[in-house]
Amino acid sequence: MGRWFYDNIIEPGKLPMLLALASFVLTFAVTRTVTRLIRAGRGPFRNITPGGLHIHHVVPGVVLTVVGGFGATGSGQYGLAAAGFAIVFGAGAGLVLDEFALIVHIDDVYWTEEGRKSVEVVVLAVALGALVLGGFSPLGVDTLTPEERQSRTVFLLTLALNFVLVLITLAKGKLRMALIGTLVPFVAVFGALRLARPGSLWARRCYRERPRARARAALRSYRHDRRWDRPRRRFQDLIGGAPDRPARSRDR
Repeated sequence: MGRWFYDNIIEPGKLPMLLALASFVLTFAVTRTVTRLIRAGRGPFRNITPGGLHIHHVVPGVVLTVVGGFGATGSGQYGLAAAGFAIVFGAGAGLVLDEFALIVHIDDVYWTEEGRKSVEVVVLAVALGALVLGGFSPLGVDTLTPEERQSRTVFLLTLALNFVLVLITLAKGKLRMALIGTLVPFVAVFGALRLARPGSLWARRCYRERPRARARAALRSYRHDRRWDRPRRRFQDLIGGAPDRPARSRDR
């Protein structure tokens, strides 16, 4: 185990990435626990409101992200400084993405349906971080053989092809698949070949004169959402807490 850890984490310089990801997950988990206790009126925790102004935790999160990001950039991949700044960056990113929905809506939507976007983004960020840590290179460069790496033409064509597939997947309204597809090319291929989601840029442009394609896309989207919406909501509620009902107050 020790040898594997050195060969796959220490020697390639991935320890800061591992520490940042661990700090990110831990910070998000602790933050959600604290906010859920505040919401329930339990424990000693209270909102920070100096002078009556509610200070959201995205504020210290931005500060920590900036400090950790610049510090990690200047400290390289090795040493205590790199490890320390990686932890700071992960903690800041955890605080910021926990209130991602607030940034998008410019409103305190933490315990509303719109606030679920924060949990979705955090789960996606953890998945992408784990993929990078596991050795996946952006746009599938790691799938090239040493001989292919020596060929500049093959290298650039591979990058261009995967980039086009990612753009098509994004245009079809599949943001999650597009992001994961930058690291796992098969996902981008799958997303690019499947029907676009209704309302996406691709559907508006390419299905305008194709009523059958529009109907199939709408039916597939309905079936997909009906099948996965409830499990996804339960998973989000388990991680971040269930949102308030419309009649309840939004105050935490």
